[in-house]
Amino acid sequence: MFSTAFLDIPPLAAASGTVRLPGSKSISNRVLLLAALASGTTTIHDLLDSDDTRVMLDALRALGCGIDAAGSTLRITGLGGQLKPGGPLLPLFLGNAGTAMRPLTAALSLLGGEFELSGVPRMHERPIGDLVDALTQLGCQIDYLGNPGYPPLRIRPVDHGALALDAPIRVRGDVSSQFLTALLLALPLAARKDIVIEVVGELISKPYIEITLNLLARFGITVRRDGWERFTIPAGSSYRSPGDIHVEADASSASYFIALGAIATGAAGQKSIRIEGVGADSIQGDIRFIDAARQMGAEIDSGPNWLDVRRGAWPLKGIDLDANHIPDAAMTLAVMALYADGPSTLRNIASWRVKETDRIDAMANELRKLGATVESGPDFIRVHPLAQADWRPASIRTYDDHRVAMCFSLAAFNPAQVPVRILEPHCVAKTFPDYFETLFSVAEAHEVPVICIDGPTASGKGTLAAEVARLLGYHYLDSGSLYRVTGLAMRRAGLSADPQHEAQIAALAASLPLHFTEGKVLLAGEDVSDDIRTEAAGMDASRVSTLPAVRAALLALQQRFRQLPGLVADGRDMGTVIFPDAALKVFLTASAAQRAERRHKQLISKGISTTLDSLRSDLEARDARDSSRNVAPLKPAQDARHLDNSQLSIEQSIDQVLNWWQEVQPFKPA
Repeated sequence: MFSTAFLDIPPLAAASGTVRLPGSKSISNRVLLLAALASGTTTIHDLLDSDDTRVMLDALRALGCGIDAAGSTLRITGLGGQLKPGGPLLPLFLGNAGTAMRPLTAALSLLGGEFELSGVPRMHERPIGDLVDALTQLGCQIDYLGNPGYPPLRIRPVDHGALALDAPIRVRGDVSSQFLTALLLALPLAARKDIVIEVVGELISKPYIEITLNLLARFGITVRRDGWERFTIPAGSSYRSPGDIHVEADASSASYFIALGAIATGAAGQKSIRIEGVGADSIQGDIRFIDAARQMGAEIDSGPNWLDVRRGAWPLKGIDLDANHIPDAAMTLAVMALYADGPSTLRNIASWRVKETDRIDAMANELRKLGATVESGPDFIRVHPLAQADWRPASIRTYDDHRVAMCFSLAAFNPAQVPVRILEPHCVAKTFPDYFETLFSVAEAHEVPVICIDGPTASGKGTLAAEVARLLGYHYLDSGSLYRVTGLAMRRAGLSADPQHEAQIAALAASLPLHFTEGKVLLAGEDVSDDIRTEAAGMDASRVSTLPAVRAALLALQQRFRQLPGLVADGRDMGTVIFPDAALKVFLTASAAQRAERRHKQLISKGISTTLDSLRSDLEARDARDSSRNVAPLKPAQDARHLDNSQLSIEQSIDQVLNWWQEVQPFKPA
């Protein structure tokens, strides 16, 4: 997951391949709560691992559920519908997870015990009054600890015998379907007689209620439904574990890759995006997004657990759609509308305004940043397509809303070839922590951006490059490690850096199973970080780097590190030989005296005895050797920016490189 302040997505050219989606958030949190309320142990397969499910799991652990995790499988031993009496007040923090806050409010009101439920500031702005009203008319004891109608809440235990079950429980259906879902999940706990729920007003997001009813049946509760206005929970209902249950992949998350297939041309000889984990027969309402995508021109095939999507009509066709049945997935249509042949209108989406953010305003604001003309109202949004000349590079504010971030990543496929910046990209952790990695695994860029940081030995380029890469979310290439690892492999093979062994060393170099992670250098999974940092290893690296066949073998290996979303590479010839087209080239220098002092401190800290004079002499000799060699001598690229860090801290050097990078980007400072 990208935890950077922003993520720059370069212009994307094509996409194809296979993606495996994470589990559905809606199904995952419903199943977790049902398993917790049921008698017996439930084994849950393919559960979504995200912020929302972690919040729910933390709450269930606090309630006393037995939870045993093994990979993607989770075993929950339920409470059997009741808590141990007399427990202390239990505070539960539920983040911004509506799929945890609403159902837990209802369930805990009937489960017994005293609780305080709170969340992030945005959760305290999301209405819950209609659910609380329905529960208090039943006899539940719930108090507001802040603004009436909103969390945080205080819940006190109630005697089930005192509950008013004779009259129907009335709940509004036109604000959020989660209110009705919460009642349906909780009321079987009190079903000593038939319990009737009546929906006031039009029920929105009906497909989410279908998910709830389907899962209730899996746990032994068969709810009778009269249209969408009246639901009856039979007397004597009790939760029973189904034993094993599998969580479908998230249909809402599928929408981004369905849209990707509709927008992008194929890459690498492939023509489509294959989505695994969910098919057209899904129990999730958002799977009907495929109908809207087909209306816009996408060609979609499907099977029992897969979808295959490719571009059909181009440009896409503008649509006018009542999107009440796909409220989350419909956000993706608003970005697809930028690629259409005319304006697209999404109607009956008032529920967008009470989600993680006011999604109508959020989508309108950010679409306008891209250059689009957008109209919006209380329950609709109309998006006009963008001509190639009208696209603008934009920094997309995500409002801590995962779906805003994922939707706008698709704008990187624009015909104007302008990049898109996603602010606070880590918000996707709510439902799809690896979303951007998954997108980049199937997408191809017109050009992957590269920052090169070259310089002499002990100039600090490795530390600088690694930190710049971390802050940008880019891949990192320590080219010096490549030569050091090659030297190590050479020594282990009993070879020496001589012309007679050049071909053998080059063959070793061409197939190095090398991986950089968390400051470590792994060779075939073995951590060789310390082995390649000795003075002897440094000398071997300098020697093998002069062998033309070795350099040729490592050239392709280094260039393969150029992957989305970008690369920071450090070495001696990154900007001159390996990546001459890099967007930013930095030549990092420091005086030999300063470099010797840094190296001296480093070696002394490791218990290695040395002198400043000998280190300085060695560095000066190595500089002369590296700058005068026949093959790729150490020198700054003609367009490199020079950075003398003799008197700079590492933080100052990082700031300077990031400022230079900002100068060559089309975005305003983040």
